[in-house]
Amino acid sequence: MNQLSPCPAKIEINEVAPRDGLQIEARFVPTEEKIRWIDALSTTGLRRIEATSFTSPKAIPNLRDAAEVVTGIQRREGVDITVLVPNVKGTERALACQVDEINLVMSASNSHGLANLRMTPEQSLEQFAAILEVSKGSDVFINASLSTAFGCPFEGEIPETRVVELVEKLIALGIQGITLCDTTGMANPAQVKHLCEAVLERWPGTPFTLHFHNTRGMGLANALAAWQAGITRFDTSLGGLGGCPFAPGASGNVCTEDLVHMFEAMGVDTGVDLDALLEIAATLPDLIGHDVPGQVVKAGKSTRRYAMPAQQAT
Repeated sequence: MNQLSPCPAKIEINEVAPRDGLQIEARFVPTEEKIRWIDALSTTGLRRIEATSFTSPKAIPNLRDAAEVVTGIQRREGVDITVLVPNVKGTERALACQVDEINLVMSASNSHGLANLRMTPEQSLEQFAAILEVSKGSDVFINASLSTAFGCPFEGEIPETRVVELVEKLIALGIQGITLCDTTGMANPAQVKHLCEAVLERWPGTPFTLHFHNTRGMGLANALAAWQAGITRFDTSLGGLGGCPFAPGASGNVCTEDLVHMFEAMGVDTGVDLDALLEIAATLPDLIGHDVPGQVVKAGKSTRRYAMPAQQAT
């Protein structure tokens, strides 16, 4: 464990299902339903909600109503609305909608960057500089998500030194927060803990968020390892929805209600009303038209108790 920071007593959840979860769904969720869904999520104690992406409708048709969603949702005190933007044009659209946070995305891998964004990491950094210039003077928080930080589906392992190098360049540019992303679920807990300890020790004042996919069933274990290293911020997706359309083999994100249940059972304060969250998670199959991977919504909380079988009760 990082000796500078014991296991945190409290964590923050960034709900990404409205963006990361819906972007690859077969069904377009109508704008009004998205707004009602986000409004409901904002009442559960979630610290921030990634509502959509201001990207090209041709690239991601499911999020073609980005402006309508952001301007239509009810803004609540204490809940930051964040959006993903791919370029300067997307940034300008997001700023016009008065979002609280802008999330930029680049890859630690050349191959994934070219497949996902048509840019190398160095080209992404150049674009980020232009975006920061456009954002200058606004109060919006600028976060950068570093995809494939724990491995690339094309190149394999990404050296930790490369990840640290890119984080250093992002912070030098003026990026305020960094998200380390396990884009295709390649991370393992030992790797996660080591990288998290390294970045927290080097940049203790920078807000780091961890973004895990549960592709190989290690999402919660990796989140636990990150927390043990001192991480307090996590991207999660209601029901375990999500996946990168440009990363072969990627499945859903670590499930919000499952992660909240785990940490709350351990006595860690998530700030989230789990019962309210589970009620919303239970509506997901109707919203998107199929079952979802989340486990706690199916099994119930670990505090759930059952009546004894009739023959034993007597």
